[in-house]
Amino acid sequence: PINVPNTVSIGLHVDGAQVRLAYRALQDLIRQAYRVKAYQVDGPSWTNSDRFDISAKLPAGAKPDQVPEMLQSLLTDRFQLTFHRGSKEVQVLALVLTKTGLKMKPTATADSDIPKGNLDVAASGGPGGVSLSINGASYAFGNNRFAATNMNMDTLAEALSRYEPDPVVDMTGLTGRFDFSLELTPEDYQAMLIRAAIGAGVQLPPQALAFLDSSNGDSLGASLERLGLKLERRKAPVDVIIVDKAARTPTEN
Repeated sequence: PINVPNTVSIGLHVDGAQVRLAYRALQDLIRQAYRVKAYQVDGPSWTNSDRFDISAKLPAGAKPDQVPEMLQSLLTDRFQLTFHRGSKEVQVLALVLTKTGLKMKPTATADSDIPKGNLDVAASGGPGGVSLSINGASYAFGNNRFAATNMNMDTLAEALSRYEPDPVVDMTGLTGRFDFSLELTPEDYQAMLIRAAIGAGVQLPPQALAFLDSSNGDSLGASLERLGLKLERRKAPVDVIIVDKAARTPTEN
């Protein structure tokens, strides 16, 4: 485990034969290893709060898209991870098109144009906000604004899931990438940051939790509406990975 700094840089980076995972919670590692969403992993609270750095080399002949399977082995060997799979019905926010239809145009970049040689998922954050990039797509969340570049709807749903009380699931059916921004009131922006902190296992004072009551999320809804999108509350069954056992202190090399 590592200490929490005031400003952090996190993510998964594969550059040639070098693999680096920075400031990742065990639930993040499980999600990446088994290719599931954040809301599909259940475990003790520490699995979402303790952070770890991992540095490794790819075996000769291995490809970046094989990293998840190698990460599965690492979780078994170093964390003694055991789990079982299940299904549960949860309340979700479905990202859907409005009746008036989409009001933004796709960018010129298609998924097939994104380089496949390296895998690069990076994020940084501090008091002024956060930013994240994922192989050609990126967003910055700060100053009461969510600004996205070259982002598809599945990535948008996953990003919003970190700032909303319920998982956001892409049900738009859209396959393109888009540039857009979502303008927020200061109250909604602060509430979304607080929810992200809670989801990351950060212990917050009572006044911060009480602040959530002052936010109604109307500005996010209005911004999405201007793009031809909206969030609908629904019940949906999801497959989940349930952690049975894991070592809080991983074994050394």
